Amino acid sequence: MTIAFWCVLVAGLLPYVVTVLYKTRGDFDNQHPRQWATTLSGWRARAHAAQQKSFEAFPFFAAAVLIAHALHAPQATVDTWSLIFVGARIAYQAAYLANWATLRSIIWVTGMICIVTIFLAGT
Repeated sequence: MTIAFWCVLVAGLLPYVVTVLYKTRGDFDNQHPRQWATTLSGWRARAHAAQQKSFEAFPFFAAAVLIAHALHAPQATVDTWSLIFVGARIAYQAAYLANWATLRSIIWVTGMICIVTIFLAGT
């Protein structure tokens, strides 16, 4: 397995890291989790948002890696940009939790640049 494929696994699991964080409040309602999530505030609400944003970014990243692989893109390039993407997503979640909105946006752009670069690596 390539490093990029391992990065797909890690990126797919990252949303669950913040999920565990915001559900540790003690009053989690597993019967009505979406309704319960609307009661969150502060860092827990941001953790929930970070989880949702991570799920949104994942398919685009996974598709980029698979397409680059199918097009026989240089593996070192795909691996490098995949590692940068995972690092950016970890930093993104940290920035979200810390409520650093401007930095979070910069990190988000970095992640999108990684995805586009991976897509273009096969051309």
